[in-house]
Amino acid sequence: MIEYVVSNFRRAYRAKWEAKPKPGCFSGIPLAPVVNILEKAMGIVLVVLIWELTPRLELIDPFLLPPFSEVIQSLFNLVMTGEIFKHFSISITRSAAGFFIGIGIAIPLGIFMGWYSKLEEVVDPLVQACRNSSVLALYPVFLLLFGIGEVSKMAIIIWGTIWPSLLNTISGVKNTDPLLIKAARSMGVSKLTLLYKVIAPAALPSILTGVRLSAASSILVLVAAEMIGANAGLGFMIFYFEERYAVPEMYAGIITMSLFGVTVNYLLVALEKRLTGWKEKVANE
Repeated sequence: MIEYVVSNFRRAYRAKWEAKPKPGCFSGIPLAPVVNILEKAMGIVLVVLIWELTPRLELIDPFLLPPFSEVIQSLFNLVMTGEIFKHFSISITRSAAGFFIGIGIAIPLGIFMGWYSKLEEVVDPLVQACRNSSVLALYPVFLLLFGIGEVSKMAIIIWGTIWPSLLNTISGVKNTDPLLIKAARSMGVSKLTLLYKVIAPAALPSILTGVRLSAASSILVLVAAEMIGANAGLGFMIFYFEERYAVPEMYAGIITMSLFGVTVNYLLVALEKRLTGWKEKVANE
């Protein structure tokens, strides 16, 4: 028995020793993060390469799709003149205001509806009808009600932002582990304490998923809102350059909007990991 244990220990130690990286010029560099970044960037590099070569080889009309380098040059010119900062600041103000107002309405309402199942059963048909109504199809209604000023743009962004957060919050509250609720009630906690000590933390991952979806929705709706009845903003800038056949500048605006959306998404992912680190620990265990 002892010889069997010793032989297994030697075999495991030999395998561990052989798996160690051999000394060399890259031995002290952690390669895993570098490889991870390269893997993630590979798809983007491939798309950029195709974008650059396709119009230059005249596989597609360069007027309709200018080379990527020309688009970047146009973006650089917009940055140097400061024009893009004016439009970007207005867009981010509209999007952030609509986003925070939307989730400020959706999350408390979702917790309330998820907690009181009877209310959720009564209101659910109305919620489903509203969320399945196209946001862009309703934009003329908002224009008629609020005019072509800032109020209509804010209203349509709020409308598009509410539903992802609302539905994910309701789902998170309803799917809270019943054992946690029973354990808390057995300790004699009040309903309010149960709500913010047990249910809200358990529903947090689902709520944050809804917040990410709402952030994406606020940016998408923003572009459409700024294309009608606006005189500033990234959506207006894209539509303005498209009307004047300034195609490289149009694509520069689209890239700026995409980078804005990607940045917001990664910030929210980082926030989610920070607030729900306990979920990863439980999963790893």
